[in-house]
Amino acid sequence: MNEAQLEIEEKLNLLKTYLAEEKLKEFRSEFLTLHEYEQGQYYLSLTEEERQRMYYYLSPKEMADMFEILEEDEESVEVYLKEMDPQYAADMLSEMFTDNAVDILNQLEKADLRKYLNLMTADSAAEIKELLHYEDETAGSIMTTEYVSVAANQTIHSAMRILKNKAAEAETIYYIYVVDTAEKLVGVISLRELITHEDDELIADVMGDRPISVYVTDDQNDVAKTIRDYNFLAVPVIDKDDYLLGIITVDDIIDVIDEEAASDYSGLAGVDVGEQSENPFIAASKRLPWLITLLFLGMGTATLISRYEILVSEASILAVFISLITGTAGNAGTQSLAVAVRKLADNDDKAKGFASLILSEVLTGIVTGLTTGVTIFAVIGIWQHNFILGFVIGTAMLFAIVVANLAGSLIPILMDRIGFDPAVASGPFISTLSDLTSVLIYFNIAAYFMPFFV
Repeated sequence: MNEAQLEIEEKLNLLKTYLAEEKLKEFRSEFLTLHEYEQGQYYLSLTEEERQRMYYYLSPKEMADMFEILEEDEESVEVYLKEMDPQYAADMLSEMFTDNAVDILNQLEKADLRKYLNLMTADSAAEIKELLHYEDETAGSIMTTEYVSVAANQTIHSAMRILKNKAAEAETIYYIYVVDTAEKLVGVISLRELITHEDDELIADVMGDRPISVYVTDDQNDVAKTIRDYNFLAVPVIDKDDYLLGIITVDDIIDVIDEEAASDYSGLAGVDVGEQSENPFIAASKRLPWLITLLFLGMGTATLISRYEILVSEASILAVFISLITGTAGNAGTQSLAVAVRKLADNDDKAKGFASLILSEVLTGIVTGLTTGVTIFAVIGIWQHNFILGFVIGTAMLFAIVVANLAGSLIPILMDRIGFDPAVASGPFISTLSDLTSVLIYFNIAAYFMPFFV
């Protein structure tokens, strides 16, 4: 722990002392010098009784500044709100940036949502209601209405005055958006350009007149790609008639990227990686549906093996290599699945991506399958003194890997085509499916070569 971290640790311990001894003035003086992230971490470490005292010590605005950066699970956010006085909670939500308040309110029951909206001022409630009706995971659902806009026929000097008046309420001031008399987006100018141009120059003469924007109905993943591709700090949101509705800032996009990464990992693992429950029964209840589904799919593999019981009884050596083939094919399928999900997330041209991805994974499967097959052919031929057996295992390995690669890439693409999250084609599912196809391939090839290794 470095010196800065030690200093913060000392401050947090001192704050707990002030809170326990009810030293309001000292607590506020020390607490408000902390960064909002550090305030949030301190808040999360408190008991409910200690948090109740904090609500008395801090104003709704001060609590809102801290609450906006809390990254806690949904259940906890709801708990924190319910332990506050309803009016205090409503005032705190009103003081937050609109998009962050909407994120929190969307997690609540409808009755609680209505309660807090009724306790807010008319203006605050109206701004929040405006965003609440947008479909989840769209640009409209993550945008904020706190931005700075100016007119094209204004001077730099007058635009700077507007910026100074609105800066405290705006979520970002690095971009100032230019609108016409009908509030349609016509340009954008950066804070740097405002500062470096003469006061009497017109906005229209220095603004960028081809602003990159997103539609309010665009998927949040497409918005993330736009901000990534153009290296923006924020992007304006418009409707089909080019009316400026709000902006999306890079910090909201980072949250989107985190959510999508967690979703992809959850899909690949067949479990919610974001689950925070310490109760083993709750954790088990969330994992069991996938496991039970995979259990029945695995029963198909067991049933298939039982149909080749006579073949195995005549050449028991075949049973030794079942797990080798199924395990290798399953691993190859999971690798292909991970690549496919990643490419689908990055590829804007889905039609072109479909063909190229399938071809790439088939060729990759052939190369890896041939290499693995030749290797296992040599190993088993020398080990068992039976190169015919080695040829059977190697050939089965080749075809099993090619089929697994094809399934690992084809299934998520098909799911994407029909509108489902491709990450749902989880690693365990692909592995279990690969077991089924690998066994089928293995024993059918072995049946043709039975006379050579019985």
